[in-house]
Amino acid sequence: MADRTVPTYPAVHFVTSAIVGWIKNYRYTTGLNNEFANCGPDEVKAIANDMGMTPADLRALAMNGPGAADLLKKMLIALKVDPTALSEIDQHLTWDLQRLCITCEEKRRCERELTAGTATTNMHEFCPNATALKTFSGHRECSPANSNY
Repeated sequence: MADRTVPTYPAVHFVTSAIVGWIKNYRYTTGLNNEFANCGPDEVKAIANDMGMTPADLRALAMNGPGAADLLKKMLIALKVDPTALSEIDQHLTWDLQRLCITCEEKRRCERELTAGTATTNMHEFCPNATALKTFSGHRECSPANSNY
């Protein structure tokens, strides 16, 4: 029996992978829009009002996806602040922090600094939440000893 080798075409693989990625992203984004389509305009407005923003701002934030503020949680943990306790103390403040994190253009630097262990020292150079986050650092009500995160 002859050995059949299937030829590979790296350029074709690259192009098809890019197309597949684009389709997945499109479907994900469309799914987020469809979630709002199931809500009436009054519901969207109420949700936005609860969060202190306009419906257009809410839609724009939602387009970033559910993990868009994950770096905030990592930064809080690096500062030894319990994200859950902070949210329970002031939900509106937490939403403001998340909104700034979602719209931040320094996510790559933030990720690098968190990985290197230098984020808490250097955050004032890149993080729009730096001033607020520094005030929570060390507060007993938000410390990990008072809750489980």
